[in-house]
Amino acid sequence: MKPFNPNNWHIDIKPAEISIGQRKVGGGHPAYIVAEVGINHNGSLQTALALVDAAVEAGCDAVKFQKRFPDQCVPRTQRDVIRETPWGKMSYLEYRHRVEFSIDEYDSIDSHCKQKGISWFASCWDEASVDFIKRYAPDCYKVASASLTAYPLLESICAQGKPVILSTGMSTMDEIRKAISIFDRRSLVIVHTTSDYNGDPAKLNLKVINRFKQEFDLVVGYSGHEKGITPTLAAVALGASYVERHITLDRSMWGSDQAISLEPHELQTMVDHIRLVEQAMGDGVKRVYESEKRVQARLRNHVNRMCEGHQK
Repeated sequence: MKPFNPNNWHIDIKPAEISIGQRKVGGGHPAYIVAEVGINHNGSLQTALALVDAAVEAGCDAVKFQKRFPDQCVPRTQRDVIRETPWGKMSYLEYRHRVEFSIDEYDSIDSHCKQKGISWFASCWDEASVDFIKRYAPDCYKVASASLTAYPLLESICAQGKPVILSTGMSTMDEIRKAISIFDRRSLVIVHTTSDYNGDPAKLNLKVINRFKQEFDLVVGYSGHEKGITPTLAAVALGASYVERHITLDRSMWGSDQAISLEPHELQTMVDHIRLVEQAMGDGVKRVYESEKRVQARLRNHVNRMCEGHQK
């Protein structure tokens, strides 16, 4: 072990940092918090706008949607499978069309977000969706975990020249390395997540955040599918600079993602607690605060007098 050198005790390594819109992400800046609307709107523009409002009220930095062209995304083997939906029984393909927003609806979302002063972007599941979302000039694009090995799609997203959020659920390290190699590392966020929607804490594996930071020297984030907010707070303490959680107006609503989503009051609590954790983390420099000095004088003097009395 090397001897302690008091003149070289603090090693200052600047963490990775990128810009998303006007916001710096990483580099010691507050975590970039994203409310994932996804498809929890169930095809209702009114619900989507209400979820945007909830994200704004909670203090989120952005909201995220999902964009698909079902005729391209839905596997042929699933298109004619009959599903129970809020609108009755229908084929899976018909259902996927039912929950997709039109240009007019996305125009309304774009206008509403601008009015409310919050950024929005989408995870694009096919190349046509990349072209569709491009018209709104988003601050960034998201690659969903399911798309990590869809290399033509990744190339299409890379060609937009915008920051990219790369989610890594159900992916091996070799698959992640290959996906990373496609993008400009100077504008990439790599997001740890586990694509298990049962909320099992034993499968969250938060230490992967440190593994990513050590190996890739990139801005690292966390996308949680757990119930509650405690693991998300732990992810921030471990260094996640980007946080994404699903949101819903009511977990009892119909939809596969509703159960693992945060309701508005929970989203507010999460944002508040993340900011508290960030404040509590400090800068790592050990110091004696002014508020400690009065306690120091009283307690140290008391203890020292006790010790002197015992010595006599």
